[in-house]
Amino acid sequence: MTENRSTFLVALGSNLENEGTTPLATMQTCLTEFRKEGFELSAISRFFATPCFPAGAGPDYVNAAVVLTGDLSASDALAALHRIEGHFRRTRTERWGMRTLDLDLLAVDQQVRPDRETFEYWQTLPAERQRKDSPDQLILPHPRIQDRAFVLVPLADVARDWVHPALGLSVGQMLAACPATERAEVAAL
Repeated sequence: MTENRSTFLVALGSNLENEGTTPLATMQTCLTEFRKEGFELSAISRFFATPCFPAGAGPDYVNAAVVLTGDLSASDALAALHRIEGHFRRTRTERWGMRTLDLDLLAVDQQVRPDRETFEYWQTLPAERQRKDSPDQLILPHPRIQDRAFVLVPLADVARDWVHPALGLSVGQMLAACPATERAEVAAL
């Protein structure tokens, strides 16, 4: 193991067929792509059925989470995830739109990027602005982890004890703070 090796937490989601392939099959197939991009797949959660977010925006999702390791920088890891999405015909036409494959870089080790002030701006952005505004740079950890049961339930399968470097809460604690109704909507397949 090299000293540059990082741990990456990644959320997976899909709610559109990809040339006749179901969202679940797309996500299962994409797991083989991580090694091609320089990652080692350390852990994978169960697959979950989750309501579309935001509500009514399309078919329901299949979600999961993985722990990856590798010698990539955060920016290189994000680029690699985007290449994998492209391989599965992901298009970026609408914020929070439907997708054949969504790979969200949730965290890299204990990094807060680009800095705490910028992270806090995006983390506290009011809900009505979240749909319209998107950052033009990588923000880590993902500013919405703590708000989304569809991310936290799968992430708890593989990284329950990971502690958010800015919030000081573990995945398990953030999940427990999510409304019970939202947690109940995330059902294992």
